[in-house]
Amino acid sequence: MQHDISLITTIAAALGFGLLFGMLAVRLRLPALVGYLAAGVIIGPATPGFVADVHLASQLAEIGVMLLMFGVGLHFSLDDLLEVKGIALPGAVLQIAVATLLGIGLTHLWGWDLGAGLVFGLALSVASTVVLLRALEDQGQLDSFNGRIAVGWLVVEDLVTVLVLVLLPALAGPLGGKGDSGASLWLSLGTTLLQVGAFIAFMLLVGRKLFPWFLWRVARTGSRELFTLAVIAAAVGIAYGSSHLFGVSFALGAFFAGMVLRESELSHRAAEETLPLRDAFSVLFFVSVGMLFDPRVLVERPLEVLGVVAIILVGKSLAAFVLVLALRYPLNTAITVSASLAQIGEFSFILAALGISLGLLPQMGQNLILAGAIISIAVNPLMFKLVGPLQNWLRPDAERARRMERSPDPLAELPTTVAHERLTGQVVLVGYGRVGKRIAQELDRQGVHYVVAEQNRDIVEDLRRRDQPAVAGNAADAAVLIQAHIARAAMLVIATPDTFHVRAMVDTAKALNPAIRCVVRTHNEEEARLLREETGGTVLVGEHELARSMTHHVLDGLALAQAH
Repeated sequence: MQHDISLITTIAAALGFGLLFGMLAVRLRLPALVGYLAAGVIIGPATPGFVADVHLASQLAEIGVMLLMFGVGLHFSLDDLLEVKGIALPGAVLQIAVATLLGIGLTHLWGWDLGAGLVFGLALSVASTVVLLRALEDQGQLDSFNGRIAVGWLVVEDLVTVLVLVLLPALAGPLGGKGDSGASLWLSLGTTLLQVGAFIAFMLLVGRKLFPWFLWRVARTGSRELFTLAVIAAAVGIAYGSSHLFGVSFALGAFFAGMVLRESELSHRAAEETLPLRDAFSVLFFVSVGMLFDPRVLVERPLEVLGVVAIILVGKSLAAFVLVLALRYPLNTAITVSASLAQIGEFSFILAALGISLGLLPQMGQNLILAGAIISIAVNPLMFKLVGPLQNWLRPDAERARRMERSPDPLAELPTTVAHERLTGQVVLVGYGRVGKRIAQELDRQGVHYVVAEQNRDIVEDLRRRDQPAVAGNAADAAVLIQAHIARAAMLVIATPDTFHVRAMVDTAKALNPAIRCVVRTHNEEEARLLREETGGTVLVGEHELARSMTHHVLDGLALAQAH
């Protein structure tokens, strides 16, 4: 009996070669994903020897994208997206426009027509959420303010790309490709907006209640495998249903599935149970990208490849850097977002494939896009490693940093109307996220004056409307703490999860106010030990303090029960 085992062969080859080349990359002090990409090239049709099934690999990679985007949704709530809308929405749209124009300009020099240049530029403008998620997790910045901005920025890019994927067939005819030149652009646009709007409304109004309720029903069975199966089935099923019923992408559907599940108390368990499967399929994603790449383009078209890489690594990053600073966000936010966008990924491949099918993009365009993707994905972790040294280089020169951040900024200085007694013996609260907000609420109940130092400008504006003293900026910059009147403060409370700049904040505070007491939040025991030794302040570890608080409640409850 003859059996077709191409699926098994493809999975075995992708995972096996991915493991070998991933280990080799790590031994060479390179990111493991560079090895996964190299494995894809080895088992792809462009190299001699064994050739895996490219079609099956691309479908497996699509499942990987679904699961990874589902994981992104589990870490990113709707409130987080709305929190960064002031920078993510205008920033992403303008950055896409700049990168697209750069792509059109470059292809014009090669003699391509407008349609090919438009598809090519759009493909270079969209970064990979999969790659970004991996980089932010490796850097420990996924839950930081800068991490939320970067993820929100890419979510907006994904939404824009969904519109492009639907509108491009209608535009193919007028742009010189295959298609009906009389197709109604406005009808396509209206239909797309209605479909996306209907899907988002359905997920927020129905899915937000139905999905968590369903998981609770499965969790009550006490079966771990059923719970894992329910999470995977829901993630993939919602992704497929969103594409089939509403016309949105698999990735966007999976993202919203994770986002609505985040409202449930089971979100942490869901993230933990699906992590091994997400990791395995992410390897398949990178291997499948490598399989599509023809390395001959590096030899035959080196100047074209160099131009593509320059747009991705320099053009996009520089545009994002300038846009973030133009919106008056801190310098470290601009640097982090720039590094986050210095790559392209899954949506670029989808756009390229659609462009070829519509007769707009030549085959060479796809090869150049793949070359740019592989090189940028390989280099991106290295760019993240440059973020810290670059910030350390700029931090000593505060004047230069302030000039780059478009000083003077009205939100970077406290209003002169703040009463003097509110700025003496006050608490300086760094970070106004979920933890910082609870601390502030308790300080309000106790009648304690405090000043908030927060990087999110929207939050600072909202606090000032409520007559709460707040200053915008990164508290690692001495100017921000000076504006918060740290010299006359009684205590510095660092409630932000990003501990990268903690030492700089504490050093500045103690230099300006030697008697100040410092309280720092962290999630790592080793980091807590180092911070206690270096700062001499109080360091609270999330899990440790939670366990201690629960123990106190248990002992109090037992004492009360015994008394009765």
